[in-house]
Amino acid sequence: MIVFPNCKINLGLRVIRKRNDDFHDLESVFYPLLFNDALEVIQVTDKSELAVNFTFSGLTIDGKIENNLCVKAYELLKKDFSQLTALQLHLHKAIPVGSGLGGGSSDGAFTLKLLNQKFNLGISPGQLLDYALQLGSDCPFFIINKPSIARGRGEILETIPVDLSSYKIVIVYPGIHISTEWAFSQLKVSHTFQVSDAFKKPIETWKEELKNDFEEPVFNKYPEIQKIKEDLYNTGAIYASLSGSGSTVYGIFKKDAKISISFPQNYFVKELTG
Repeated sequence: MIVFPNCKINLGLRVIRKRNDDFHDLESVFYPLLFNDALEVIQVTDKSELAVNFTFSGLTIDGKIENNLCVKAYELLKKDFSQLTALQLHLHKAIPVGSGLGGGSSDGAFTLKLLNQKFNLGISPGQLLDYALQLGSDCPFFIINKPSIARGRGEILETIPVDLSSYKIVIVYPGIHISTEWAFSQLKVSHTFQVSDAFKKPIETWKEELKNDFEEPVFNKYPEIQKIKEDLYNTGAIYASLSGSGSTVYGIFKKDAKISISFPQNYFVKELTG
């Protein structure tokens, strides 16, 4: 059985306050994009196997296998569902790792959904959300996987009627790793403005109305990332922004726009339908 975990972008991101549990309250709109990894599960018949065998192809995934969210999702469900047998999980990675596009969170959430379906576990959508939150703050969104206002840590989700299907979206990842911990440490968290206010106005106003709080510190440290945003606007983007804490920057263009833009060869650039 194969599923195709997709990525997301942040339409605005305001960090409201730091909480007592060291997480931050934020508000953002998560918007899913049809740019996907591929995840396959195969049941292992050898009864001597006791755990998940995880392999991957495509882009390199750094770190220990046991820390991968796909493996953690299996282990999380295995604690509560003894009928989960040993299995082979293979992930073909296309979404750049650590790019601010939520690819890892999506892989973990889709693993939960895939195992629920494959093994007929009968886990309700609400329960899947609870499991997903144990994996990470962005994971619950990929259970819903519809444009949503995210609040709290990102787990309080409310779907919102934002539709970018009549636009082109260009994503540009310069391959720069930005520590989320560092990015949060740079913020002044005293905002009262709410991201959702901007969606009461036309997309043409988002350039002035819709902000990502991480842009200022990230752009100050990495001027080349700021230049990506400027280049997208100079090429005709209606709206451009950092996604999450970066380092991916995206631009939203009219469907019929002829996009002529050149980035360094080591940048990952992809044009998508909204």
